[in-house]
Amino acid sequence: TTGENVRREVLQPGAVLTRVARSHIRVGTFQFFAGRQDLAALRALADHVIDRHYPHAREYERPCLAMLESVIDAQAALVAQWKLIGFIHGVMNTDNTSVSGETIDYGPCAFMDTYDPNTVYSSIDQQGRYAYSNQAPIAHWNLAGLAQTLIPLIDEDSEKAVELAQDLINVFPQKFETAYNVGAAKKLGLGTVQQDDAVLMTELLGTMADQDADFTRVFRGLSSLANQPSDEDDAVRALFKDGSAFDQWVGRWRERLAAESSDAVKRCVDMQSVNPAFIPRNHRIEQAIRAAEDHNDFSLFEKLHTVLRQPFADQPQAREYQKPPRPEEVVQATFCGT
Repeated sequence: TTGENVRREVLQPGAVLTRVARSHIRVGTFQFFAGRQDLAALRALADHVIDRHYPHAREYERPCLAMLESVIDAQAALVAQWKLIGFIHGVMNTDNTSVSGETIDYGPCAFMDTYDPNTVYSSIDQQGRYAYSNQAPIAHWNLAGLAQTLIPLIDEDSEKAVELAQDLINVFPQKFETAYNVGAAKKLGLGTVQQDDAVLMTELLGTMADQDADFTRVFRGLSSLANQPSDEDDAVRALFKDGSAFDQWVGRWRERLAAESSDAVKRCVDMQSVNPAFIPRNHRIEQAIRAAEDHNDFSLFEKLHTVLRQPFADQPQAREYQKPPRPEEVVQATFCGT
């Protein structure tokens, strides 16, 4: 700790947190120099990003255009992964968007408990701009901002540069959807991606939303089910208010598994490798914060940290960390200091 207080929403004890990433260059870094019309600095920054993160871009006629495409690919993969594990960043402005495709500056972030595509936790996101379901469109917007800064570096002909950059930006939604669908197939234990699989996933999520089902527990529960109905189904069915809604969907899921002769044992192992058993649930984080800040007691944090080091392992001794919050424990808002 620093021994001093920091003024946030309220006075809080100050601390130093070391963050490690491949770099901390953001879309906002490019916007800073573009806003100052400092073309030399902008070019130096782009050269550094290419050399550090995307050296293959040097092989192309327009290295900055190739760099932009690589950043687009990285962001599509990253935000798809967020969505696949129920993660809400909370403050996705361009200054918090890494060009290396890493998750940074996620102070008010949170993981969903009950599935709701409109979930917002960040206390400063009053309009839901960065809601769970809006993260891909916001990433698209941020990447358009990056493209705008690169126009003078892409081609001397500004109209040509705009056309080239726009063509790349326009395919972001498709790239995101592809990355998400591939990940969704893995979450469902499917060895291939078929045209109707997106419908299967959408139907499950819709049922989960209607039934107030826990996002993480449902997918982890599916990871333990056999290819045929069994007593194991009861544990997952119990996560839905109306078990018959789950029964209808799980039948269609098993038909899809049968279509590719899925091996149940291998499928379960593969599903467990992408569907975490444990997430940093908001009420657990709040409990750890309160114990540390109010009583200088870091034991809850240390226990939570130990569990979260192996999120995909079963850890029978840590079952309590899988439980959703009781009504009085539900966290309604997160903050930059969370």
